[in-house]
Amino acid sequence: MTTTVLDGFSYLECPRWHEGRIFFSDFYTHLVHSCTEDGSDLRVEAEVPQQPSGLGWLPDGRLLIVSMRDGLLLRREPEGTLVTHADLSAHLTGHANDMVVDAQGRAYVGNFGFDLMHNAPVAPAALVRADPDGTVTRVAEDLLFPNGSVITDDGVLLVDETFANRVTAFDLAADGSLTNRRVWAAFGEPPTERDMDKALPQLVIAPDGCCLDAEGALWIADGIGGRLVRVREGGEIVDEIRPGTGVFACMLGGADGRTLYACAAPDFNEHARKNVREASLLAFRVDVPHAGRP
Repeated sequence: MTTTVLDGFSYLECPRWHEGRIFFSDFYTHLVHSCTEDGSDLRVEAEVPQQPSGLGWLPDGRLLIVSMRDGLLLRREPEGTLVTHADLSAHLTGHANDMVVDAQGRAYVGNFGFDLMHNAPVAPAALVRADPDGTVTRVAEDLLFPNGSVITDDGVLLVDETFANRVTAFDLAADGSLTNRRVWAAFGEPPTERDMDKALPQLVIAPDGCCLDAEGALWIADGIGGRLVRVREGGEIVDEIRPGTGVFACMLGGADGRTLYACAAPDFNEHARKNVREASLLAFRVDVPHAGRP
């Protein structure tokens, strides 16, 4: 059963369950919100003029927010002020996007790699790491739209490559570096075309936002398929939810970790989404609870 938790937004992304609340970014109103499990007590957590995306927390509880259009990672101080935590812009070839933060407060941030909203040719991008002191390091190259990411409890970083039909895995070393790159799940061959209109039809699943469950499976929002799929390592799809609309990110949360939240909208087209309020936060009950980060 589909539950609409909240609606009336522009385009939601990057849901995160944190301290009894579900947080999420609304791209085109430039706001980060949170609410309780059932959608009550809606709050504005931050206003990000250059468009908020990925969310995470430092070990001391301060909120980190990706500012997409200027390539900054922002930090919310205890009194609510937003300051620059790290400048990622020199390492980006498209809008900064989703993020996962490890237990040491190191943020791993992806980017589009090209101008998605103006149909530029698909191009590879780097994954960058922002350390707690603001130092920025490129930690992986040649990813095709590095998007939703998780860190497993045994120290593996999984990143969705939206335009490559796959999820890629890295071992996360003690110093924050990434090693042993490999394909964790493949849904088809990477597109041979770089023209957007030709590349999109070559995608079987466009893995967008994702989250990890306690059996080691990923719930993935299929950015072109209007579905949430539960995937095991190797690429086997063991469950599927079709809510009847586009879905672009998901997160397990709720008091028992078994509520799957999903960010829904008719499509991901910026020009269509900016001036209407058709996005919603949906929820579904599932059997296996949340694990890992975020």
